[in-house]
Amino acid sequence: MKMKELLLFLSCVLCVSADVLHEDIAINGCSESDGEFMYGLDGEEMAYADFNKQEYIYPLPPFIDPFTYGEGAYGNAVAQLQICKQNLKVDQHDFRDIPLERDAPSAVMIYTRDEVKFGEKNTLICHVTGFYPAPVNVSWTKNGQKVTEESTINVPYPNKDGTFKQTSRLQFTPELGDVYSCTVQHLALTQSLTKIYDVQVPPQSDPGVGPAVFCGVGLTVGLLGVAAGTFFLIKGNECS
Repeated sequence: MKMKELLLFLSCVLCVSADVLHEDIAINGCSESDGEFMYGLDGEEMAYADFNKQEYIYPLPPFIDPFTYGEGAYGNAVAQLQICKQNLKVDQHDFRDIPLERDAPSAVMIYTRDEVKFGEKNTLICHVTGFYPAPVNVSWTKNGQKVTEESTINVPYPNKDGTFKQTSRLQFTPELGDVYSCTVQHLALTQSLTKIYDVQVPPQSDPGVGPAVFCGVGLTVGLLGVAAGTFFLIKGNECS
């Protein structure tokens, strides 16, 4: 899918006040061929509509208590998508001569969700932030071979400065020597941004050993100082 076809018309509602404890957000986005609808809370994606699977998805970790927005959540998302597409047609007609502002991603990071253990399933995360407009296109490779179809990507989420952030995830099983990459494309980039993750041997040293040794040495030196002080005190008394 071409980048120009991924350009979304985005509208969002942010609930804030001077004494607010939580921030609730709803994002409704569409293009001529695609659409997005997402709810977020305190900067986290809570649920989104998958218009291909025709269901609501709750991408929360397993340790979070399950919840739903109710039976009509997906139907509401479908209705909002139709409204968005109607608004998009109006905007395309009325604002076709206005130049589009573009901000390239300010940061791209790749890291693992959990501590790396060879042979155990894990998740690679490619986090992109600071771009405008939304979205970005993220592709993955493993040892030079494309594996993008095995990845997922969340709905563009707004930053407080008006730019967006997006996160793509790839399930993988770490094996020594494997090399993964995530490549980011955006309208404001003249060339793609690529980050590499090289599966290496995890560090074997215990980070607590060093401080314990130094602590032991310090204690020994302190005891020697006390003993030396006592010795000189006794000798001084004998001389007097």
